[in-house]
Amino acid sequence: MGLLKGLLRAWKLLLVIFVPLLLLPLPMLHPSSEAACAYVLIVTAVYWVSEAVPLGAAALVPAFLYPFFGVLRSSEVAAEYFKNTTLLLVGVICVAAAVEKWNLHKRIALRMVLMAGAKPGMLLLCFMCCTTLLSMWLSNTSTTAMVMPIVEAVLQELVSADEEQLMAGNSSTEEAEPISLDVNTQPSLELIFVNEDTSNADLSSLMQNKNLNGVPTTTNPVKTANHQGKKQHPSQEKPLVLTPRPRTQELKRKYKSQHDQMICKCLSLSISYAATIGGLTTIIGTSTSLIFLEHFNNQYPAAEVVNFGTWFLFSLPISLIMLVVSWFWMHWLFLGCNFKETCSLSKKKKTKREELSEKRIRAEYEKLGAISYPEMVTGFFFILMTVLWFTREPGFVPGWDSFFEKKGYRTDATVSVFLGFLLFLIPAKKPCFGKKNDGEDQEPSLGMEPIITWKDFQKTMPWEIVILVGGGYALASGSKSSGLSTWIGHQMLSLSSLPPWAVTLLACILVSIVTEFVSNPATITIFLPILCTLSETLHINPLYTLIPVTMCISFAVMLPVGNPPNAIVFSYGHCQIKDMVKAGLGVNVIGLVIVMVAINTWGISLFHLDTFPTWAQASNITHQA
Repeated sequence: MGLLKGLLRAWKLLLVIFVPLLLLPLPMLHPSSEAACAYVLIVTAVYWVSEAVPLGAAALVPAFLYPFFGVLRSSEVAAEYFKNTTLLLVGVICVAAAVEKWNLHKRIALRMVLMAGAKPGMLLLCFMCCTTLLSMWLSNTSTTAMVMPIVEAVLQELVSADEEQLMAGNSSTEEAEPISLDVNTQPSLELIFVNEDTSNADLSSLMQNKNLNGVPTTTNPVKTANHQGKKQHPSQEKPLVLTPRPRTQELKRKYKSQHDQMICKCLSLSISYAATIGGLTTIIGTSTSLIFLEHFNNQYPAAEVVNFGTWFLFSLPISLIMLVVSWFWMHWLFLGCNFKETCSLSKKKKTKREELSEKRIRAEYEKLGAISYPEMVTGFFFILMTVLWFTREPGFVPGWDSFFEKKGYRTDATVSVFLGFLLFLIPAKKPCFGKKNDGEDQEPSLGMEPIITWKDFQKTMPWEIVILVGGGYALASGSKSSGLSTWIGHQMLSLSSLPPWAVTLLACILVSIVTEFVSNPATITIFLPILCTLSETLHINPLYTLIPVTMCISFAVMLPVGNPPNAIVFSYGHCQIKDMVKAGLGVNVIGLVIVMVAINTWGISLFHLDTFPTWAQASNITHQA
């Protein structure tokens, strides 16, 4: 019995050892490039699905097995691990690090909450809009970790306001101190930093070792700030997360009414869903879209149809529709259909608890003070990067790339890396030009410190996803050169009797189920080569299948282990698994329907999906050759 328990504890090690040994007869009995490539593909896929080893480590398997079996040369495999998308990610992470370092995200979030007021329906819509906006540019995990402390503080005020009024009366209510994200004010909650530079193993109990967007989140204890001392500069502040009580205490959590409990469930779950919706909007919003972009450009180098602008034009209506419909769904599911009462902006209809909550949120916003010089620089670079991405090749008019003599040399990565490089040079201290800076005495530690340092960049850069993406490219390259992709395509000829929309729908449903249990980057890395070959074999425009599948892979919203944002929200203790399954299933169906409608309407005219393009024909001929 003891031996059995020991084997169960060591199941990951046994899986890593025995899976390659059990599959070894495949390349031994069928000594061909296709069999060897299939062996490497299956071993890597098993490692990814089981997560017996970290995703990044599993992505290194092709780097040594392909040369060993003679599928690709070592230099050819190495070239697949660093592509144009990696540079795009580097530049984006530089801007994201600046946003987080100078608390620009917190200012945006609190400001939007103040605009919405304390009505539950408007708070729900406001938080969803705010989270969606941030998640367009930051990872879903980081966005959820940033917004949830604010949500938790608001929920505590909404739930406790009536009780405080009964105990202290209206006079003491008016003089109540603003809520603070501090250990002393919330003894039942522990403050943690959210650093993204260490392994996600430190949060294995929270996220079941499952990554989304390739940005692992770890926790470190935080010392209580001394508010009596010198005021800490915003550059020293980090995003804070109010971690919940242990799950064993969740059942002891009491709400004064069923309505309060429903508000807490609704607001908490909406953050995870809104982060997912926001990540769909931009090509750099999630790692799945980045993986798709680089694989597509690598597979079809002659296809110049997918860039930041075209993806945004296609996905923005999807995100907006999903946001509105998901808001109605969450409101109906948890708050009922009384939209007039929960969404009224009239000050005359506000209760005492809502007024108190708004007052304390405003006080939290006022703590940030006036917008600082680094925040303005970061915001300017943020907007400038977006504008340059849009105007490089807008499609309907010549972009700024046409001003150069040589075309095709500049990509979205060129813009992001250039602006990210400048952030390392621009001083965080406002230049005084001979005059004494007003904040010089308050900010002596800044000196000539730039907007971001290399240490700031390292804390945010998801190196694991870089290796994971490279492993996916290596697998795709090996499948192409060995002929395995062509063989797989021939096996799928039976699907030729189905209409293209049915093929796409089946693929979307399949990945939506798989991604609930397998990490999003691993899922898309496994399915992309297969779907490319399937599309070419059936003479379907590859984008008609790849774009919907890429979006549906992000809809892992039904289980806490589906992605880290789900786990973060679940850990706060407001909702149970049945709540997540019920609400997440609705969001999943909403997303699937909207994506299928989009790809069959404006997606056809935007990407010319009604024809089999010449760039796909050329790729198909290359594979067969």
